[in-house]
Amino acid sequence: MTPDLSLSLSLAAPELIIALGALALLMVGVYSGERANTTVTGLAVAILIAAGAWMLLFTGDGTAFGGSFVNDAFGRFMKVLTLIGSIVTLIMSVGFAKAEKFDKFEYPVLIMLATLGMLLMVSANNMIALYLGLELQSLSLYVLAAINRDSVRSTEAGLKYFVLGALSSGMLLYGISLVYGYTGNTDFEAIAAALGEGERQLGLVFGLVFVLAGLAFKISAVPFHMWTPDVYEGAPTPVTAFFAAAPKMAAMALLTRVTMGAFEPIAPDWQQIIVFIAIASMVLGSVAAIGQSNIKRLMAYSSIGHMGFALVGLAANSEAGAQGVALYMLIYLMMTLGTFAFILAMRRKDGNVEQIGDLAGLSSTNPGMATIMTILMFSLAGIPPLAGFWAKWYVFLAAINAELYALAIIGVLASVVGAYYYLRIIKIMWFDEPVGGFLPMAGELRLVLGVSGAFVLFYVLIGGPIGSMAQAAARSFF
Repeated sequence: MTPDLSLSLSLAAPELIIALGALALLMVGVYSGERANTTVTGLAVAILIAAGAWMLLFTGDGTAFGGSFVNDAFGRFMKVLTLIGSIVTLIMSVGFAKAEKFDKFEYPVLIMLATLGMLLMVSANNMIALYLGLELQSLSLYVLAAINRDSVRSTEAGLKYFVLGALSSGMLLYGISLVYGYTGNTDFEAIAAALGEGERQLGLVFGLVFVLAGLAFKISAVPFHMWTPDVYEGAPTPVTAFFAAAPKMAAMALLTRVTMGAFEPIAPDWQQIIVFIAIASMVLGSVAAIGQSNIKRLMAYSSIGHMGFALVGLAANSEAGAQGVALYMLIYLMMTLGTFAFILAMRRKDGNVEQIGDLAGLSSTNPGMATIMTILMFSLAGIPPLAGFWAKWYVFLAAINAELYALAIIGVLASVVGAYYYLRIIKIMWFDEPVGGFLPMAGELRLVLGVSGAFVLFYVLIGGPIGSMAQAAARSFF
């Protein structure tokens, strides 16, 4: 084995662990009979934890496979968030999958393959590697959205996601071909070097626009958000939780790496695009959610708005901005996982309910559940001193330091408007007449809800060390 190949395999060891684990679990599932799902899910969680532990303990910095794969502090930070999202959603899925009768062993295997694609996206340092990681993730997600074959809504969600996802992949590929045509390279460093040598051409800007459009689809940023509400509502709730958590981490990391890496020499061009989609996402996410009665659709628009806030940090194009993006995604992940643990616990004898009206009077039937959900809603709205406030503080501060005053002001106003629908849920839980309680929460849901509530509530006490880690990650670009 050559030294270069040995180094490459060492740097990509976590991804190799997940890839080989997924193939092995596929065989375990085929030959394990009826108990396959429980066995495979447990092993999948163990493999993802092992991959994360290996990455933190044994994997260093460097580039692999001819420069197409990069390991750095930023990549490790975002990969840990991605793995947390995948592991927690797998754990939360067990009870729901059994109740809804889609507890097939293929489900955890698809989660692992999607996670593998996400980790490759985070480490992509080449346009081809970017596309391969993106498609591995996307193909798995299309199947996951439609995995409940007995549900018409789930099948429709998978089909919509597939059709619109194929369109976004085509746009991304077209943009990559234009970038390659004008720079003669697919490596991020080589593209940046080519852009820094001379005057940028109009065709290259078109390529940049198409690449950013393809990536914006993956984080459901406006105007490429049209799939999000329908897919969030139609997919099984644990799958929706997965969509709202892990893929967002990977896609935002990839978008940060592409803009601050490959296209850094033409920053004024991509900053205009990022500012536009940030404003559009914040405004639409804040306004469109007001009239929603289904809590999963509301969380879809909430997700769109939060991606807009995260993009404010990216638009700053600074170390503080990159740090703000990393911190925002961490806090968003914790808030989202807790909220979806709550949604999964909205279960009565005749099945799960999804209407916001079903939460009426929850404070009198389950005060503990209502209290933690109230904390999460206040945090999502950005009320100090909860974690959601500090997430917005970091990105707005980065925008102000970059003299993007209008962007910061619009963000604050959108945050105020968006607070309405979070406060509406709190009002319904605490002040409306009860319409009936829910079944007792499963142990794993209670644990996720409790941990996320504690994180959000006590973030002000632990924010210092977390901020230092995010700052170290951001220095990878500067």
